[in-house]
Amino acid sequence: MVKLVTRTLILCLFWQFSHAQVSQECANAIPICSNTPINGGTNGYGVDDFNGASSSGCLEQTLSGSIESNSAWYRFRTAASGQLGFNIGHNSNEDWDFALYRASDCNMLGEPIRCNFFDNSENKSFIGVGVDPTGDEDSVHYEDWLQVNAGEDYYLLINNFSNVNSGFSIQFTGNIWITNPNDALDCSIINNLLGPPIAACENDPVVLDAATSGAMSYEWYSDTGSGFQLISGATSSTYSVPYSAQYRVVVTTGMETIISDVQVGFTPTPTTATMADTVYCHVPNIVFDLGTKDAEALGSQDSNDFMVSYHSSQADANLGINPLQKQYEKSPGPETIYVRTTSLANPDCYDASQNFVLDSIETPEITFDEEAVICESLGFVEIGETMPNPAFTYLWSTGEQSPSIMVSEEGEYTLTITNTSSNSSCEVTSTIAVSMSTLPSIADVAIDIQDLRTNNMVTIITEGNSANLEYRMDDGAYQSSNVFEGVTPGNHRVYLRDIYGCGEVEDDIVVVGFLTSFSPNGDVLNESWQIEGLSELNSPIVTIYDRYGKLIKQMTEFDSGWDGSFNGKPLPSTDYWFKLSYIDDDGVRVNAKYLQSHFSLVR
Repeated sequence: MVKLVTRTLILCLFWQFSHAQVSQECANAIPICSNTPINGGTNGYGVDDFNGASSSGCLEQTLSGSIESNSAWYRFRTAASGQLGFNIGHNSNEDWDFALYRASDCNMLGEPIRCNFFDNSENKSFIGVGVDPTGDEDSVHYEDWLQVNAGEDYYLLINNFSNVNSGFSIQFTGNIWITNPNDALDCSIINNLLGPPIAACENDPVVLDAATSGAMSYEWYSDTGSGFQLISGATSSTYSVPYSAQYRVVVTTGMETIISDVQVGFTPTPTTATMADTVYCHVPNIVFDLGTKDAEALGSQDSNDFMVSYHSSQADANLGINPLQKQYEKSPGPETIYVRTTSLANPDCYDASQNFVLDSIETPEITFDEEAVICESLGFVEIGETMPNPAFTYLWSTGEQSPSIMVSEEGEYTLTITNTSSNSSCEVTSTIAVSMSTLPSIADVAIDIQDLRTNNMVTIITEGNSANLEYRMDDGAYQSSNVFEGVTPGNHRVYLRDIYGCGEVEDDIVVVGFLTSFSPNGDVLNESWQIEGLSELNSPIVTIYDRYGKLIKQMTEFDSGWDGSFNGKPLPSTDYWFKLSYIDDDGVRVNAKYLQSHFSLVR
């Protein structure tokens, strides 16, 4: 009898083969075992596995009028428990869908446990379960991870909606391949003399072994897309595979003829180009984009075929684990970065032979003020860095090369700070504006009398630039405004100080109120002139003079006011002057300052 054992999966990148045997019917679903990259294609469909249904899970009827248009069926059985996913790779201009069923019988598929029917308007190259290998965490073409248990059967339908396709690849993923790298999927569902499909890297040795007890002869065939052709001279029980193809062995024994097929696919092994060391200026909170080194690593290789990752150790690069974030935040100083270039079709095909030094040079920081003031009383000020880094160099616009300098003139002074390492430099420049500040002084005090109780306003008028001054009255806090409101009548002390510490002055003022004119003409209104608020002062005396300095009247807080006469005779309409004196806190009689010292008599 003739025992025919077949296995027809394509194991390399889907664009490498235009012809592949696929199963269009669920009943003949192609079994999958191990974690071998699988490649397939679709070309129509056989029987309608959904019996005319309009939908199955997310899948809907296609242009064919059935759920299936260009379909391929696969089946697998889990041999371990854990997280399982898969990537279905395809050309970005094609529209592919899939549905995954947990079932052991095509007649009892039920609803799919994972399903994706999104169109490919985004021109993505992968659909599947788990995580998009390109790093797109928000891809709508990916469904959640599977949590599987050992012994579960699954059917996978892959369908081309657009009817335009160049094939696809399947790569299994998930933590189950870390705990069970060689037996996560049960290979007992395959009965094949040559074993499961083989995915190898370019130039890897692959030897097919068909040794069979009682064999009388061996014939080997290969099919690269145009049918099986006899391999001349290949008559032993083993055959060294030279290229990607579907291989067949015919073993003749005394009892039977065994025919066994296996697909062998070689994936090109990437080569990482020589990487140049990179130096950049380190600034806090600014990261280095390792992705800018991808093109250098790939050289002329296509980024759609290979991906580049970066690692902190050679061991991590070899294993493809713990990749560094492309937006890499590192501390100042040199660090060796190890590069791994990996085939997207077969992660076992990689090159981790290259590394480079990433040197982050510390960029000096400006820690000093960019404004400085020369106090007139001192005549100079120190500007620049007073706590310098001995590794940095300093250069001023004046030509001086010290971290800080003494200046005695107003103007702008520019300092350039440079850090040099690995024959590269990082620098920062700061311009310091230097101005002169004079000792503050009070020129006048404007007193706006409102009600002589709590709502009087005092304005301090200064000489020169008042922009750098602060003001205080009595025991209050310093303020930037020179206006005080709600001032009570009486004696007060005001303070002025330079905000840069160039000096402070103080003086006493008196807040009292008086008429600027009065008219003793018998109409009862403003018949006398007096000063309100004298009772708030200690022993106040008001002295009134005429314009020639002649003493006219002297009053205390107990006098009712001046009626405009001298020795009982009315004085003429004109301006008169006055002084206000009082006993200060030191017991000394002093004259009140900053008072408007004249008023008018009107008849």
